[in-house]
Amino acid sequence: MPALSPLAITFSIYIALMGGIGFAAWRHTQSLDDYILGGRRLGSYVTAMSAGASDMSGWLLLGLPGALYAGGLSQAWIAIGLVPGAWANWRFVAAPLRIYTEHSHNALTLPDYFTHRFEDRSRVLRVLSALVILVFFAIYAASGIVAGARLFESVFAVPYATALWVGAAATILYTVVGGFLAASWTDTVQATLMIFALILTPIVVVAASGGFDSATTLIAAADPTLLDPFQGTSAIGIVSLLAWGLGYVGQPHILARFMAADSARSLPAARRIGMSWMVLCLLGAMAVGWFGIAYFQAQPELADSVRQNPERVFIVLAQVLFNPWLAGVLLSAILAAIMSTLSCQLLVCSSALTEDFYKGMLRKAAGQGELVWVGRLTVLLVSVLAIALASNPESRVLGLVSYAWAGFGAAFGPVVVLSLYWPRMTRNGALAGMVVGALTVIGWKQLGTGLYEMVPGVALATLAIVVTSLLDRAPSRPMREVFAKVHQQLDRG
Repeated sequence: MPALSPLAITFSIYIALMGGIGFAAWRHTQSLDDYILGGRRLGSYVTAMSAGASDMSGWLLLGLPGALYAGGLSQAWIAIGLVPGAWANWRFVAAPLRIYTEHSHNALTLPDYFTHRFEDRSRVLRVLSALVILVFFAIYAASGIVAGARLFESVFAVPYATALWVGAAATILYTVVGGFLAASWTDTVQATLMIFALILTPIVVVAASGGFDSATTLIAAADPTLLDPFQGTSAIGIVSLLAWGLGYVGQPHILARFMAADSARSLPAARRIGMSWMVLCLLGAMAVGWFGIAYFQAQPELADSVRQNPERVFIVLAQVLFNPWLAGVLLSAILAAIMSTLSCQLLVCSSALTEDFYKGMLRKAAGQGELVWVGRLTVLLVSVLAIALASNPESRVLGLVSYAWAGFGAAFGPVVVLSLYWPRMTRNGALAGMVVGALTVIGWKQLGTGLYEMVPGVALATLAIVVTSLLDRAPSRPMREVFAKVHQQLDRG
């Protein structure tokens, strides 16, 4: 593709804009608190958009449309499970976690929160939770890099190995430079671009297919079973897809947005904004894949690359249906989704290495400037690891996301929820829950039973927490007093 093509120019402008935001955030980053949580000063709108954009990674514009295109309405169960899961996370976790982290020595990370919440002087809880973050986020970040490589490979016709590095470079740059503020500010721009693309594209696809009725007829002609939400699946399959919603309460990159809000009082407004954005984006992404079936049924000569990899359906539709300049803007939405999630994943890994390993175990007296630079260095190290994991050109975005999502949901979800609502929970209970949740996901994945590993992972982790805590010595009086203080503050609003 020529260097001065509309797509190349549009992408270059977009990447330059994100880089500029990163350098602007540099000026506001003076401490590790600034670099990891933006100084806890995000307002409702930025909190909502940042949480949404960091949640909906490249799978929103690649994996989900591809799933609907390949499997029809039976794949919509994922979205049906995600919406109530996200709402419950905003409603029951966001405010308590924001308040509890303040009362837990102003904890900046989940491992830091767990350590102070359970008075863990052994540091075992800190180390274990940081290791879980590093293992599963390396896989999760790899999914974002695969998505970026797919985009650059498809749009610019470059080899996968080259696309891998080009796609990751821009995100790594502004994350290293600007930290959490850069990630949050760029998330706001990226979330706006994503919703624009996911509202406009399905409307144009339907129009190009002859209208809604004609599109539905074409889909039925392609394969009538695509119209049946129960076709090709089973009760276990549906439960597995719905279970994606369970994972929200354990995702460190989303929980970090709650912790960074300027106050718990701003979170209800953020919930309304964030959930509205999420529902519209999910509907748009599913519509792209669904009505893409109709378009390529009518235009089969254009469908070769989509048949080879259904995750390219949004990319191909944008290229064939829109003016090259507008197509560049729409395809930048994929880059936005990838960059927004990848940046916060890299930051969470960086915070675990910097706050929980370097400062927590090696250099307790490290100054703020030193910690910020260590944070930047660890972003680079994790990025290289994620690129190595993404080097297989056969990798699928949705598969990588699925595994990491289950890992966090099972290892952290029950621990987070029970730590906020059950005063009898103990440190050993938290340890048991993390270990059982993580190992169940890893082990269950190898069994290939068809049931999503999130389900047994969450169930067994919860059981492990409850049984171990009840068998353990009761929490100390200071722990019970902090718990009571947090819930008194919640009750006052």
